[in-house]
Amino acid sequence: MVIDSLNNYKMKKAYFAISYVNRKLFDKEVKGLLNLFQKNNIELLVFVDNYTFKEDQEKEMMKTAFEEIDSSDFLIAELTTKSIGVGIEIGYAYAKNKSIFYLYRKGSEYSTTASGCSNTIIAYENEQDLVKIMEKQLKLILKS
Repeated sequence: MVIDSLNNYKMKKAYFAISYVNRKLFDKEVKGLLNLFQKNNIELLVFVDNYTFKEDQEKEMMKTAFEEIDSSDFLIAELTTKSIGVGIEIGYAYAKNKSIFYLYRKGSEYSTTASGCSNTIIAYENEQDLVKIMEKQLKLILKS
């Protein structure tokens, strides 16, 4: 829990980085995490679900992504399918000293770049397994 200078509760926020192109392939995982985070009073911002940009708005898109990462307490990156954009978000969060969770489905290609920047690496079987593992991680986050 975070308390600001006026002793008001400030909800923790997590930035969820996932490939826009492959987002629909992970609908069950994202829904499971959204429910879990909501139950724990943590905002989970799924950037690709909350913003839409046209091809000529790439600068605005990245500026907005970086602002959202800046306002987040940590970043969760789903990289079962590799993504340059998610890699950039991980690098930015790493440079800003944000905690990074690297998620990937067991059996998919492992990213040494993502793992090298991540504080926590989670390999999961399915959406239920992911939610169960992430629930344990949230308990640790909420204690700090």
